[in-house]
Amino acid sequence: MPPLEPITPATAPWNTFVAAHPQAHLLQTSPWGELKGRFGWLAERIALLSPDQVLVAGAQILYRHLPFGLGTLAYVPRGPLVDWQDDARTTQLITALDQVVRARGAIALIIEPDLPDAPEHASRVNRAGFVPGATAIQPRRTLLVNLTPDEKDILAAMKSKTRYNIRLAARKGVTVRQGSAADVETFNQLMSVTGARNSFGVHSAAYYRAAFDLFASHDQVALFLAEYQGEPLAGLMAFALGRTAWYFYGASSDTHRNLMAPYAIQWAAMHWAKTRGCTTYDLWGVPDEDKETLDTQFTERCEGLWGVYRFKRGFGGRLTRTIGAWDRVYRPVRYRLYCWALRWR
Repeated sequence: MPPLEPITPATAPWNTFVAAHPQAHLLQTSPWGELKGRFGWLAERIALLSPDQVLVAGAQILYRHLPFGLGTLAYVPRGPLVDWQDDARTTQLITALDQVVRARGAIALIIEPDLPDAPEHASRVNRAGFVPGATAIQPRRTLLVNLTPDEKDILAAMKSKTRYNIRLAARKGVTVRQGSAADVETFNQLMSVTGARNSFGVHSAAYYRAAFDLFASHDQVALFLAEYQGEPLAGLMAFALGRTAWYFYGASSDTHRNLMAPYAIQWAAMHWAKTRGCTTYDLWGVPDEDKETLDTQFTERCEGLWGVYRFKRGFGGRLTRTIGAWDRVYRPVRYRLYCWALRWR
C-alpha cells in the first residue's frame, strides 16, 4: 500500500497533481486553501504516494470551528481526488482522512466530489461510509459552455437574444479590458452596488483582493472591466485550471444598463479562457431544479439563483449536476445539533 504523507501548502507537486487529475477542480488547489485560510478556515492537505513517490490520491481539507462549542467541521470542497472505482485506494484515503480530521476534533467530514449525479457514483460514495449530506455547500447544478468549437460556432450555440446583446454592447461603444491588481478596488465598488441592488451578500473587499493576488501568482485568474467612455459598467473575475475556466464573481453598475455590458464582459472572459487552452467554461451555479422546471419558470421566479439563471442560460451551456454533499459522522449528537441549526437558519 502507498504510504500516507502530509502535503504542505507550499508543495508545488500538489497543484500539479490537482491540475492533471480527471476530477481536477480549482477548489482543491493550494491558492484556494490559502484564500479560505485568511477568512476563518484552516486548510490542510493529505496525499497517498505510490512506491515511486508519485501522488496518486489526496484531498484538501478545510476546517471551521462551529459556534456554541459544537466542535469542528471538516470539509473537502470538490474532492477528494481519487479513483472511486478503486475500492482499495479509496478505502485507504478515507481511512487517512478519518485519522487527520478526528485528530482536529471534527464532528463530521463533509465531502463534495466533482462527480456527475448518477446512481453508480452515489453508491460508491455511500459504500465508502458516507450518507447524503444535510445541505450542499457548493452549487450542485451549473451550465458548462463548450469552448472547443471556433468562436463563430460558440456564438451560434447561444440564445439569439444573448448574441444580440453581445453585439449591441460593441456597437454602442462598450469596451472590455483585462485589469490588474490596481483595478480590484473598482471591482469591489461594482460588487457593492450589485449586492445592494439584488439584495444578496458579497464578500469583503479584502476577500476579492486576496483571491486575485493568490491566483494571479499562479497565472490562474483574470479580472475584466467593461467600460463606456471611461466609466466602469461591469466587472468579472474568472479562474482557470487545466482545461476548465470558472466564472465565480461578477458585478455591474446601476448606470447604462441598456448597453448590455455584462454580456460583453462574459464573452471576453470566454475568449480569454479559450485562448489559454480551456475547453470548458463553467458558469458556476444555477437553481437546483430539473431542466423542465428551469425552462418553464425562469421568467417568473427571482429568488436564490433564479435571477442569475435568466442571464446564464442565454450562453448556451449544458446543464449538469453533481452528486452533492456527503457526510461522514463522528459525533452523532453534535452532528444532529448542527443539522438542526442549519434547518433553523
